Amino acid sequence: MEEKSFKEFLESVPPGTEVFIDDFTERKNNITCTAIPQLNLHCTTEECQGVRFFAATDVHRLSVNHYNNEYMTYGCRNCGKSYKTFALGAMRDADSGKWRVMKYGEQPSYGPPIPARAFNLIGGERDLFLLGRRNENQGMGIGAFVYYRRVIERQKDRIFDELIRVISKISPDDAILAELEAAKQETRFTTAVESIKHALPQSLNINSYNPLTLLHSALSEGVHVHTDSECLELASSVRTVLFEFAERLGLALKEEAELNAAVTRLANKKQGN
Repeated sequence: MEEKSFKEFLESVPPGTEVFIDDFTERKNNITCTAIPQLNLHCTTEECQGVRFFAATDVHRLSVNHYNNEYMTYGCRNCGKSYKTFALGAMRDADSGKWRVMKYGEQPSYGPPIPARAFNLIGGERDLFLLGRRNENQGMGIGAFVYYRRVIERQKDRIFDELIRVISKISPDDAILAELEAAKQETRFTTAVESIKHALPQSLNINSYNPLTLLHSALSEGVHVHTDSECLELASSVRTVLFEFAERLGLALKEEAELNAAVTRLANKKQGN
């Protein structure tokens, strides 16, 4: 069985996993208690919006001779408003002296946070996307891939509308705008992308690649030709690219707004002189 530190186990191991943990306990007043390592977790509150230190809100006494079921709750030390709860089961292994620890689940759910801009791009398919995310977190690749593909197919027009809106502001004379408008008429996302000949503005590319092309390359694959593990990799890649694409769209508008504000300030200053 794999061995992890307790901190690593809580931060990065998905639910449904059992591992050996050497530093699971600590002694307090001659009582064996659950260790309480400080965690680095993502806090979604408006004050934080990033990785912050989380500390345990309580300490649990353990039995070294029986199976232990317990909840551990951590709170954000920065804002004091965000909490993370883990459901664990643990039993001391008599032979090794280490603890066998099972993570039953966690709330909020396991996995990297979903950016607000991604939810804006996903639109009305939030619940369907969360089903895909749950499948991905539980290692069910085919289910995750099918859900993500359905979300993108159903939100094709929204994705293209958002692209058109952003490009109209940052590059209003770009020839791709007419192609995007025409591509919206296609029923399927993959067919729509195939009809586009011009490149996106460089600021929207991901590592020099067109995000629409990246999504197309994944979504055009049929689930019947891949194993579940291969579908899981594809699903994870689709989610990662979709998140980054949403961030690039928002960042492009932000940079354009900042540039316009700077130009306006300097122009006004010149006129004032």
